Amino acid sequence: MFIQTESTPNPATLKFLPGQTVLEVGTADFPSVEASEASPLAKRVFAVNGVTGVFLGNDFVTVTKDASVEWDHVKPSILGAIMEHFQSGQPVMGDAGAANSGHAEHTGEDGEVVDQIKELLDTRVRPAVAQDGGDITFHGFDRGVVYLHMQGACAGCPSSTITLKMGIENLLRHYIPEVTEVRPVGV
Repeated sequence: MFIQTESTPNPATLKFLPGQTVLEVGTADFPSVEASEASPLAKRVFAVNGVTGVFLGNDFVTVTKDASVEWDHVKPSILGAIMEHFQSGQPVMGDAGAANSGHAEHTGEDGEVVDQIKELLDTRVRPAVAQDGGDITFHGFDRGVVYLHMQGACAGCPSSTITLKMGIENLLRHYIPEVTEVRPVGV
């Protein structure tokens, strides 16, 4: 098994590509070791000293490290943990773990606008941020403001504010006049 690695715009995060499907549908974000209980793969990666976050996509694993460790020291252990997991035959997600479809539900009078927002996020935004090892999920729309949650490499990335404001906000405002602003949310 050969696992490729790619840098991301976030210097604290690397994208690992195991050359096979990681999640069939959706994404899974594990911002802490406690959250990783739902995934045998994430638990195994968190066992590496210095790992502070694991994010699973369709064909990649994004790992965020603590500032106190260097990639040269933790990367071999992370590669080993990912390889061990796939060779073990264990599932990526346990029985209790369900992948996230990517969006919070929204009902109400703005339903049509929200559908347009989700469509643009799914077709134009999420594929682009997945290339960088992250994801952006819809969390709400209220009085012209779209609330999004950044995950994986996007969470804590130095350029995430620019991505959110200059990229996503401009895109949504261009196609959907009801959108006036985009704001990040923490979960």
